[in-house]
Amino acid sequence: MSESRIPAAYMTPGTSSFADFLTAQSPELLPRHNAAAGNNLGDIAPHGTTIVAATFPGGVIIAGDRRATQGNLIAERDMRKVFPSDEYSAVGIAGSAGLAVELVKLFQTELEHYEKIEGTTLSIEGKASRLSALVRGNLPMAMQGLVVVPLFVGFDPDAGAGKIYGYDPTGGRYEQTGYSGVGSGSLFAKGALKKLYRPDLDEDTLVAVLIQALYDAADDDSATGGPDLSRRLFPLVHVITADGGRTLPDTEVAAVAQSVIAGRLQRPDGPIAEIEGGQ
Repeated sequence: MSESRIPAAYMTPGTSSFADFLTAQSPELLPRHNAAAGNNLGDIAPHGTTIVAATFPGGVIIAGDRRATQGNLIAERDMRKVFPSDEYSAVGIAGSAGLAVELVKLFQTELEHYEKIEGTTLSIEGKASRLSALVRGNLPMAMQGLVVVPLFVGFDPDAGAGKIYGYDPTGGRYEQTGYSGVGSGSLFAKGALKKLYRPDLDEDTLVAVLIQALYDAADDDSATGGPDLSRRLFPLVHVITADGGRTLPDTEVAAVAQSVIAGRLQRPDGPIAEIEGGQ
């Protein structure tokens, strides 16, 4: 009788978590494996920078710039930092670019694995919790300077609304209200959103507001890349509603970015928020 080509341990039920299964069977495949003890590796690895997200009636939008830096150098001009994790959620990454991309791939597989094993999709809270566990698993690398900090968004069918979750390097998970940002330029981007965001904005207007926020981040943070007209490189924008998620085509984002740039030629500091309650 011929032996099965699949080890018996692989066929043993007991976990719907692909990450836990990988930890038990092949830990060398995990992004956090083989950390170089005692070294600060943060300066030798490319870093992704600014991600922003905001909710609107019926959904949520996440957007990210395209630049990755390595020290004072531009490592990548066209990096993708926004990824759909499944049909109704997406992840934006900041921090150590290589580890962050691998963590997102593992998260995508984790959600797909759960759906196949359990026959249903995770709730939005469950997805956010699984991502938290993966970020926590990267803590040994974060202690050496290779920090991964994602921004997670998704549509909650029970609430009929979009949700945003921020994280810290230890895996701490925090639900955000209205809008949020992560990365080196997020301070400036969130400052812009504080003045321009309103919860009743429609989808098209909110896309423009997020592009404005990324432009402000690029204006003050050298690690954040603004729209690059000469190379036709524009922010990545992903919209999620009850109908699912979709990444806006470059032509659509380019039109918004060009409108923003045209406005900045007249007012370099960007649009001014309305002042309420004045005399």
